[in-house]
Order: sequence, then structure tokens, then C-alpha cells
Amino acid sequence: MQRRSLLAVPAALAAAAAFGPAAIAQEKKTLAFIVNVSADFWTIARRGIEKANREHPEYNMEMFVPGQASAADQRRIVDELLARKVAGIAISPINPSNSTDTLNRAASQAVLFTTDSDAPNSNRAVYIGTDNVAAGREAGKQMKLALPQGGKAMLFVGTMDADNARERVQGIREVLQGGNIEIVDVRTDESDMARAKRNVEDTLARYSDIALLSGLWAYNTPQIYQAVKTANKEGKVKVVGFDEDGLTLRGVADGTIFSTVVQQPFEFGYMSMINMIKYINNDRSFIPANKQIIVPTRIIDKSNVAEFQGQMRELLRTR
Repeated sequence: MQRRSLLAVPAALAAAAAFGPAAIAQEKKTLAFIVNVSADFWTIARRGIEKANREHPEYNMEMFVPGQASAADQRRIVDELLARKVAGIAISPINPSNSTDTLNRAASQAVLFTTDSDAPNSNRAVYIGTDNVAAGREAGKQMKLALPQGGKAMLFVGTMDADNARERVQGIREVLQGGNIEIVDVRTDESDMARAKRNVEDTLARYSDIALLSGLWAYNTPQIYQAVKTANKEGKVKVVGFDEDGLTLRGVADGTIFSTVVQQPFEFGYMSMINMIKYINNDRSFIPANKQIIVPTRIIDKSNVAEFQGQMRELLRTR
């Protein structure tokens, strides 16, 4: 996925201004969806946004992918969108604790939702996404099923600065506490795919007794899959993943990956857009008291992966 260009927008606004107030009045409001990294996960969310846009053609709905997975790049996108006076922004914040000022500035000028990873200390109107502690607990249960005799495990994720990463690790640790599975460490890669794969390769080389690897972000499990295959460790090292990348599902199908905890990114995209429109129209009835709309997860394993792969192929095909 490529982030859409913002350069053409000033010219469009200038053209609208040239035709006076009537043209400006007809200008469609824009709703923006800012992701944290390029991945098929977000392509599925885009399909949800596209559905919402078909239902509400009176709005422009756009997805933005940062050139680099950094809070600084997300901040630049937010600044450009606010300069465009967009009506709403949904964002998966990479580093919410260091982005509060940016998020609050956005919330003061547009409707602000968080999705995928929350920023509860900001002025966002609502979070739409997974209960990541609960998702971590589900992953922990899968780890126990994959490794009933116990052993050493390594976790892999982009950054522990993101709430969803910290919360997933928290949920995993809760389930494994007092058991016979030991988490050796959590390896981070700053969303660098090559580094993500090197982290796995280094773990396999350094820890001859490593028994299980778990990838917590969408791209981590495919990197684990490739490294395990290259090292001929299929079946010797168990793998539990997150999300529905094509390689992850292939690994579940061929038995290299025990299971994966999948979210519903289609709903992240669709519900963010639909509910931002409600908010703009002064409808707050959809917002729970805790300001979190939780989208449930599913477990994909050998028993249901074929059917799920078919569903994903349909969502990911070119529209």
C-alpha cells in the first residue's frame, strides 16, 4: 500500500475558492484513516472503508500509510490533514504516550477516533478495535496448547511503545503465569521487516532450546515462518501468531504455525467511518461509557484455515 499524495490538495482547494462560496459549500468532507505500517491487515481495513464510502458517497474517505513506521511520520500526516481541515481522523497511534499533544490538537479540530491501538490519555472520542489484553490471553492459551510440556518462548513485535503491543504481552503473561512456559524476552524491530527476520534467525541460532516463537504484529509471524522454514525447524519449534497475513495462513495450513489470533480489520475500517459520520451528525449514542467499542477476535488453526483463506482471498482481491 502506498500513502496517498497530499500534494494535489492545495490546488484543489484553490480551484474551489476561485468559484466562490457555492463551490466551497459543495466540497465533500474528508474522513482520514491513518495506519501504523504497510500490511495486508490494513488492506482488509481499506475494504471496510470502501464499503462505508459506497454507503456514504457524500464523503471522501482516505487511508494514509506512513512512509516509515514512526510517530514522527504519523504526526506529519496529521498536520497535513489538519491543514486540509478534514472532518475526522481515525488513527492507530504508534507511540500514544509521546503523541498526546498531536492527538489532542487533532481532537480540537476534527473528530478523532483511535483504532487497533488506543490512546486512552488523549481526547479521542472513542476507540474501535480489539481488546488487546484479551487477545493476548487468547494467544497465551494457544501457546499452552502448542507446548503442553512447557519450554522457552520468545515474543516478537514492532515496538513496545504501542499500547496494543504492551497489552498483548500483558495478556500472554497473565495466562502463562505460574505455568511451565518461560518467556525469554520480547524482541522489537521498529517495523523493519529485515530486522524482524534477523531477530528470529538470531533467536534460533542463540537459543538451541527455544521451543516456541510468537509474533504479535501482522508482519512478525510471516518473518518467523520464513526463518523457521529456512532453519529446517518445522515441527521442532512451535509458532503462535497474530493476524491473517497470507504467509501466516499458509503456515497454519502446512502445520508450521500452530495457530493465529485474528482480528477483524474490515470492521475497524468500516465502523470507524460509519461512526465518525454519526458523530459529525451529533449522534453519540454508539459510544459506550468506557469509550471503547470492542471487536472480537477469532482463533484460526488447522481446522478452519482453508475456509478462512477463501474469505481473505475475496477481501484482498483487487477491486
